[in-house]
Amino acid sequence: MAQVLRGTVTAFPGFDERADAETLRKAMKGLEYGSSLEDDVVGDTSGYYQRMLVVLLQANRDPDAGIDEAQVEQDAQALFQAGELKWGTDEEKFITIFGTRSVSHLRRVFDKYMTISGFQIEETIDRETSGNLEQLLLAVVKSIRSIPAYLAETLYYAMKGAGTDDHTLIRVVVSRSEIDLYNIRKEFRKNFSTSLYSMIKGDTSGDYKKALLRLCGGEDD
Repeated sequence: MAQVLRGTVTAFPGFDERADAETLRKAMKGLEYGSSLEDDVVGDTSGYYQRMLVVLLQANRDPDAGIDEAQVEQDAQALFQAGELKWGTDEEKFITIFGTRSVSHLRRVFDKYMTISGFQIEETIDRETSGNLEQLLLAVVKSIRSIPAYLAETLYYAMKGAGTDDHTLIRVVVSRSEIDLYNIRKEFRKNFSTSLYSMIKGDTSGDYKKALLRLCGGEDD
């Protein structure tokens, strides 16, 4: 289900919708192009993980507009009450806020949450949830905080260790090459002990390597 998570969360502007559909098709057994994506996700997942995926697929996130600080305070308090201050966890509260609030609003909520609770929201998610739901919520938080940083991390783990996730590597580099790949490179260099260019150079070969390096655009000292 990790591929379902990646395919859903990384459907940012600039990604090829056909590539997104192909990623999701490969991640779920029995998915057909003529069927509803939401129906296939429901049939292949369960529980709060399923609920969060469906909310994201429905794409009912509020548009970015002016920040309502009273609503920011209310949502931050609601998350605190639903997690750290509750015996058990109110997962529905996390799903509703993470899946429907605007990007700019959620960034303020995460900052306010830290002020209220003394914890980063990622720390609370780590303590209060587990498994696929935890991974999905963390991916949402990372993408809300910074799409380039999230995609830099995605690329790093696509090449780290034995073997290469070529599908993810190609998909991100090609689709972001004319959008924000330079920013992704900067985040990559800042967060990891090497550059994106160097890691691609050491992890690929032949014409495949040449093409990716040309798209990457250069070394970052």
